[in-house]
Amino acid sequence: MRIGLLTEGGYPYVSGDAGLWCDRLVRGLGRHEFDVYALSRGEYQEDDGWVPLPPQVNRVRTAPLWTAEDDGVVYGRRARRRFAEHYGELVAVLCATRPGDPYGTADAARAVEADRFASALYGLAGLARDEGGLVGALRSEAAVRALEHACRAPGAQRPAREARVPDLLTVAAHLERALRPLSLDWYEDAGLGAVDLCHATSGGAAALPGLLARHFSGVPLLVTEYGVRLRTHYLTAPDSSPAIRTLLAAFHGRLAAETYRRAAVVTHGNAHARRWQERCGADRDKLRTVHPGMDAAPFAEAGETPGRADPDTLVWVGRVDPVKDLVSLLHAFAEVRRARPRSRLRIVSAPGASGVSGFSGASSFSGFSGDAAYLAHCRDLADRLFPAETDDPHVIGRNPVSFEEVGGPGLPTVADAYAAGALVVSSSVVEGLPVGLVEAMFCGRATVSTEAGAVVEVIGGTGLVVPPRDPQALAGACVSLLRDPERRERLGAAARARALELFTVEQNIAAFHGIYLEVLSRTPLRRDLFDGAGTPLPFAVPAEAHVAAPAPAPGRGRGPGWATDTPVSVIAEGAR
Repeated sequence: MRIGLLTEGGYPYVSGDAGLWCDRLVRGLGRHEFDVYALSRGEYQEDDGWVPLPPQVNRVRTAPLWTAEDDGVVYGRRARRRFAEHYGELVAVLCATRPGDPYGTADAARAVEADRFASALYGLAGLARDEGGLVGALRSEAAVRALEHACRAPGAQRPAREARVPDLLTVAAHLERALRPLSLDWYEDAGLGAVDLCHATSGGAAALPGLLARHFSGVPLLVTEYGVRLRTHYLTAPDSSPAIRTLLAAFHGRLAAETYRRAAVVTHGNAHARRWQERCGADRDKLRTVHPGMDAAPFAEAGETPGRADPDTLVWVGRVDPVKDLVSLLHAFAEVRRARPRSRLRIVSAPGASGVSGFSGASSFSGFSGDAAYLAHCRDLADRLFPAETDDPHVIGRNPVSFEEVGGPGLPTVADAYAAGALVVSSSVVEGLPVGLVEAMFCGRATVSTEAGAVVEVIGGTGLVVPPRDPQALAGACVSLLRDPERRERLGAAARARALELFTVEQNIAAFHGIYLEVLSRTPLRRDLFDGAGTPLPFAVPAEAHVAAPAPAPGRGRGPGWATDTPVSVIAEGAR
C-alpha cells in the first residue's frame, strides 16, 4: 500500500524529533511505499539536510512551518466575506470554550461546538484551496478585528474579554502559524489524495494535513502520539497572560479533539498518554497501544552475561536534571551505605543515549550536557554525605559515589554503564516513558525505581517501585535486592524477557503493519488506477481496499470521484 507519512520537525531531517523510529518503521516495511510530507520547525533543519532515505520512499515534500512568505493573494469581495465568516466562527468557538473543558458542559453542546469548529476549519481550508492561500488573510487587520470582536462578544469567557491589544496580536500570530498547513498544495489528486493511508507521527500541525486529506479525498487517518502534543502545549509558555494561555489552549484542545474524532485509529506508547488522549476526547474504541521500538542488539552481550556485574554496585544512567531527583538518590544511598558498607553508586551521564523522541538504542556518547549547576550541587552533596572518602574523587574505588560520563574511561557505551552494576536505580519525580529502564531491562538488570509516568507499566512485576521523594523507601528496596542475589537474578531475567517481548523494533513494526491493514480493510475503495489504454492496473490498489464499506448515511453524498486515465506519477520533489 501507499502511505503518506506526516511529520512536524522530524523525519526525514537529520536534526528531527522522532526521526529514528520513523526511519526504522519505513525501512521495516519494505513492501509498502511511503510519501513523506514534512513540516520543518527551523532554518537549521533545512540547512542540516535529510537522513539517507530507503528506496521505498518515493517522494518527499517539505514546507517550513517556521516562516511563510506573503502569498500575494488578493481576495475579492466574495472571498473576503467567506474568510470573515469562517475565521469569525473559528475564533468565536475559541472564545466561548471554557478552560479545561474544550467541549462545553452538556453532550448536545459538545457536539454543536465540535461541529462549529470543524465547519470553520474546513471552510478556511476550502477557501485556501479555491483562492490559492490564506497567509495574507490570516495576517490582515481583518483577522485581528474578528478576534477582538469574538473576545468582546456576549458569552465569551472572562480571560478572553480581558484580552488587550498585545494579547490579540500574539494570539492572531499564533493562529496564522498553526493554520499554515491549510495553504499548502499537498491535497491535490496526485498528492495526499493519491495515498491509501495518512500516518501522522504526532498530533497538532503534523495531523492537520491528514485531516484535510480525509476531508477533501476521504483518505483514512492514523495518528501516533508518543508524547501528547496538547499536554506539551499546556506546559509551554507559563508566563504568558491568562488571555493568551486560554485562547491558545482552546485552539489546541479543539484541534486535538477534531483530530481524535476524525482519525480511524489513534496510537500511544503507554497508559499515561492514553489517559490524556481520552481526556481530550479520543474514543476508547479507536485507541491502540503500540510500545516504542528500541534496538536491543547493543545490549545483548550485557543481557546474556549478567554475572559480570559488581554485586555491590548501584548504577544510575541518564541526563542530569532536577526532575531526576539525584538529591533523594544520594540521601538514599547514604542509608544503603550504612547497611552495606561495601556498596558503591555510579552516576553516569548519558544525555543522548536514551532519547525519548527517537527511542534510540545504545551508542557511544561523550561530553556532559545537562544542568551543570544541578550537577555541581549533587557533587557538593556527595562530598558532604561522605566526607571521609572524598580525598580523590577521580579514583574509582575510593569514593563510594562517582560521577561519570558515557564515553569516558571504562564506559565506552551505554550498555557498559548498565553492565557495570548489579542494580539499576531510577529516582525521577517526573517521567514520560522511562527509556533508561527499558535499556536496563534489555541488559537483564533488576531495577529499583520511583513511581512516575509510565514506570509501573513498563517494568510490570520485574522490578521494585517506591514512592518518589522517599529516600528511606528507595534505600530499603535497594538493600533488599543487594542482600538477595538470587532474587536479583530472577528479576533481571524476567525484565529482559519482558523488554524483548514488548519494546523491540520488530514488535513496533509488526504492530503498525497490522494497524495499516486494519484501517485499510475498513476503508471503502476510493479510486481505480488505469493504464494509458484505460485498462485497470492489476494490484494497483491493496486488496484490503476492496472490502465493502457500510452504506452511507441518508442525505450524505459519496464524496469526490477518483478515476483517472493515467497512473499517478511518483517523482522526487524538493522543498517548496
